[in-house]
Amino acid sequence: MSDRTWLAEQFEQFRPRLQSVAYGMLSSVSEAEDAVQEAWLRLDRSDADAIRDVSTWLTTVVARICLDMLRARKTRREDYVGTSLPEPVIREPAANGPEEQAELADSIGLALLVVLDSLSPTERLAFVLHDIFALSFEEIGQIMERSTEAARQLASRARRRVQAAPQPERNVARQRQVVDAFLQAARTGNFDALLAVLAPDVLLRFDLGPDLAHRPLTGSDSVARHVLATAPRFVAFAKPVLVNGSAGALFGTRDEPISVLGFTVVDGRIAALDLIVDPAKLRHLSIDPN
Repeated sequence: MSDRTWLAEQFEQFRPRLQSVAYGMLSSVSEAEDAVQEAWLRLDRSDADAIRDVSTWLTTVVARICLDMLRARKTRREDYVGTSLPEPVIREPAANGPEEQAELADSIGLALLVVLDSLSPTERLAFVLHDIFALSFEEIGQIMERSTEAARQLASRARRRVQAAPQPERNVARQRQVVDAFLQAARTGNFDALLAVLAPDVLLRFDLGPDLAHRPLTGSDSVARHVLATAPRFVAFAKPVLVNGSAGALFGTRDEPISVLGFTVVDGRIAALDLIVDPAKLRHLSIDPN
C-alpha cells in the first residue's frame, strides 16, 4: 500500500469526527465540509513520513482552518441585516434504541450553537475541543499556539456563558410531547393551549437571510399571537424531525424545504424557538445523510 493510499484511508476513517468538530466550530454544514476538504488537500500535499499521529494532525489542521474562517466571518456578519442562526442538521425520528441514543448524545443542539456563536473564536475552539470532544488543554494550547493555562481559561470563560443559558431538556420523548402539543395548538388555533406550552419569557428568533430582518419576539403572549397569525399558512406542512438531536419540525420536504423550526424545551415548556428560513442554510437538507 502506498503512503498516499494509506493517508486517504486514514482521512476517510476520521472524516466523521472532523466534520463534527468543524460543525461545532462553525455552526454551518457547508462551511464545515469546506474546512474538512481543505484539511484533506493539505494532508495530500504533506510528507506522510513526518506525520506521527494522523488523527491529531488532522484535528489540529481543521481547528486552525475553522479559527481562520471564524475570524473572517466577523467582518462578513457586519453586513448581515437579520438574525443569523446555525445551519440545522435534520434527522428522521426513530425508535430510541441504543444506536439512536448514542447519535443524539453526540449531537450539538441548536441552543448550544446559538450560545457558541456569541463567543470569541478562541473561546469557542477551547470549549468545543475540550468540553465536547475531550481534548486536553495541553493539546488545545498547542493547536492555538498558546499555553495550557491560557487554553484552560478560555474554555472556562466559554463554559460560564454556556451554563448561564437555559439548560434544555435532554429526554427526546418529553421534548416531543411538548412540541406536539405546540403544533396541535397551532393547528386548532387554541390560544390558551399555546400559552400552556410556552414559557412566560419564551424567545422566538427568525433567520430569514442576510438581507431580511425580523426582530425576535419575547414573551408567551406575543409569541402565541404571532404563531396564530401565521401558522394556518404553514402548519399543515409541518413534519416531525430531529433538529440537531432535539424534537423539531421541518416545513415542506427535504427536497423542497420551506423552513426548519427548532425548539428549546426547559422544565416542560418551550423556552426558545428558532425559525430558519434562509434558503442558503437549508440547501444541504436535500443531500441524503446516509
